[in-house]
Amino acid sequence: MNSLLNDLRFGTRMLLKNPAFTAVSVLSLALGIGANTAIFQLLNAVRLKNLPVQNAQQLAQVRMRLSDVGKTRGNNGSRYPAVTNPLWEHIRDHQQGFSGMAAWAPANFNLAQGGEVRPARGLWVNGDFFNVLGVQPELGRLFTVADDQRGCSAPDVVISHGFWQREFGGVQDVVGRKVTLNDHQFSVVGVTPPSFFGLEVGKSFDVALPICADAVVYGQINRIDSGTNWWLMVTGRLKPGWTSQQAGAQLNAISESIFKATLPADYPAASINNYLNSRLEAVDGAGGYSALRENYERPLWLLLAIAGLVLLITCANLANLLLARASAREREIAVRQAVGASRLRIIRQLLVETLLLAFIGTALGAGLAQALTRFMVSSIGSASDLVFLDVTPDWRVLGFTSAIAALTCVFFGLTPAVRATKVSPGAAMKAAGRGLTAGRERFSLRRGLVVVQVALSLVLVATALLFSRSLNKLLTLDAGFNQDNLVVSRVGFNRLHIDPSRRIGFREELVERIKNIPGVDDVAEMDTLPLTGGGRNNAVWLEGNDSIDRIGCSFNRIGLDYFKTLQIPLVSGRSFSSSDVLNGPPVAIVNQTFASMLHQPNPLGRQLVVEATPGASETKFEIVGVARDAKFEDLREEPLPVVYLASTQDPYPSTSRQFLIRSNLPSVEVTASVNRSLLELNPGLDVSFFIFRNMVRDSLLRERLMATLSGFFGLLALLLASIGLYGLLSYGVASRTREIGIRMALGAGRRTVLSLILREAVFLVLIGLVVGVPVVLYVSRFASTLLFELSPTDPVSLAVAGTILMLVALVAGYVPARRATKVDPLIALRDE
Repeated sequence: MNSLLNDLRFGTRMLLKNPAFTAVSVLSLALGIGANTAIFQLLNAVRLKNLPVQNAQQLAQVRMRLSDVGKTRGNNGSRYPAVTNPLWEHIRDHQQGFSGMAAWAPANFNLAQGGEVRPARGLWVNGDFFNVLGVQPELGRLFTVADDQRGCSAPDVVISHGFWQREFGGVQDVVGRKVTLNDHQFSVVGVTPPSFFGLEVGKSFDVALPICADAVVYGQINRIDSGTNWWLMVTGRLKPGWTSQQAGAQLNAISESIFKATLPADYPAASINNYLNSRLEAVDGAGGYSALRENYERPLWLLLAIAGLVLLITCANLANLLLARASAREREIAVRQAVGASRLRIIRQLLVETLLLAFIGTALGAGLAQALTRFMVSSIGSASDLVFLDVTPDWRVLGFTSAIAALTCVFFGLTPAVRATKVSPGAAMKAAGRGLTAGRERFSLRRGLVVVQVALSLVLVATALLFSRSLNKLLTLDAGFNQDNLVVSRVGFNRLHIDPSRRIGFREELVERIKNIPGVDDVAEMDTLPLTGGGRNNAVWLEGNDSIDRIGCSFNRIGLDYFKTLQIPLVSGRSFSSSDVLNGPPVAIVNQTFASMLHQPNPLGRQLVVEATPGASETKFEIVGVARDAKFEDLREEPLPVVYLASTQDPYPSTSRQFLIRSNLPSVEVTASVNRSLLELNPGLDVSFFIFRNMVRDSLLRERLMATLSGFFGLLALLLASIGLYGLLSYGVASRTREIGIRMALGAGRRTVLSLILREAVFLVLIGLVVGVPVVLYVSRFASTLLFELSPTDPVSLAVAGTILMLVALVAGYVPARRATKVDPLIALRDE
């Protein structure tokens, strides 16, 4: 122990004696280890952590087989495989493998009572939800089975810790206070603990309501008895001795009877067999539900691999620095060996110095990782879609950081230590201070490390260019409509209790009121905003073709000026007009892709038959126009078949509407004017606003994250590679001072000496590029699904990356090369 303490003291003195070397080493390690830790920390929160509930490993998700999900009919707005409430009740009453079951669904509520919307994130939960998960209240009580009974007229509400702090200031007497949600008042009965966010990783909630309250909040839109509203997710706690596979087998065995018992009376005849043949399954539920996991797991693994390459470059760079430092300390090491120190003892002392560097670099890297993790969490969320993740370091993060710190220490410290102790004391003393490792034959290892740095840097720079160019292609893509100067307004008028027969007229009144605001150029209403997807996905065909040429397509009900507002031209036919009324002939406009799939040169005037929805019959629409293709679901999609229907012919007009407003005025002025005008019409309206460009930007958060971080790592790799190359050439110039002096004494000019040094830099980079190209071609394959309109082997990105590295090499080599040209031959020979 005394010997170790002496090594630590001596190592500290040596590091303080070389502050420049210490600073570069520590900063490099902090960046490399911090980046790896941050990405692993986010990956851990998204993918590896279990839910923060009691014995999460006992949970299993109950769902329909994924192969059956797309075959069901009805309304399915969930991002996860969901079941109807009748299905949920039958599963709960007939399953055998679970000691308790929890059903839930996300919800959005409005806290405001008129005016601009104040959103609250909600959960629909069954009465046993909190009990099954083992969640204990922070204040008051949580729901029980008695709170979730059909026909509940005055349900209570459970609020989250964050909502309690934000809306009630954390007062202790919050139990019994009222919360207004969608104009209905509910009494607070309890507060959940801070650690509980629900079952959806990446999301939190503000309020939880029992499922029976759905009828209270939504009135006539009752999902309790509906067999075609797919909205509930189910999780169960396995009984002792049961596995998810056994529970799934039991559910599969009773699936036929459950689906037969819950078949809706109005289910379309063509889809009945698909419904009855559906099957239930159980899968591991410890990790909860997560759309983040689906969207970001692969990118995060890829980013972790990229950060690992940065750490390898860092280690190679530090190994080069330590080799140079070892050359300067050969006399010291020789003296130690001459007076009796063993080679193992000296290696241990040198490794203690690298251990100190690794410890300091890891400590700084851990702090940097927290800041970088917060940045990444904010990068995958938006103002309208906040991301809630528990990124508190746990045993996995601490173990990962410790492991890479130890491996890094060994990787960059062991080779220089072993090499430095290979020189015999006699040879080192005879070298008279020049250092044996300074000879040309001793540069092979250091040159090899620089080649490795260049090769890995090529991989990182090429990857960064691929992601950056992919993002740029998405941002500059022609989506088929003009995305600029658009403001989205969502208006709800449920509290006005307008009769369904008058809702279309009221929506038209809203359009006219917005259109008459000074500075507003065009206004359009619609069911589905561009680039947000959704809409029904029923099969359609031309009358007379029966089911021969069925096409699955998306639908969007739009207002009269939809195409004008978005500046989507009509290829043929006409747009909707005021004569297209509810009692008139139903009409439709199709896009180019849809028209081409009909195999009809001119579909105008043909009757389009739409497959029956539950509770309805087949509907026919006359095709009156063909519109140019425009992106519907997202920017990456191939052209989809879309059918546009007239909003004025909507047989079931809702009490909310989305409006696209085009104006050249600043968006702040537009939103203020529209808000003021609508509330003057009726202060009971619920109004919210979004900037369309911001919505498009938020849809590319994953692409932005990949471009930003890969670009950062690419720049860091360039910096480290240039430092390594600069260090190698600088030390080479210093060790070849006598040779350069002799060359200049024999008549070599400054240009000759300059080219001599730069030639070595170019030579090393060329070798690195040759080594790196096959690595790039192999590694980039894993990024293919994340790129847009770019091949992973894109030659432009590879050529630009190689050019950048060559320029960096020339810049890094110019300073030591210029220093070499200033060597005075007389001084060089006199020193020798």
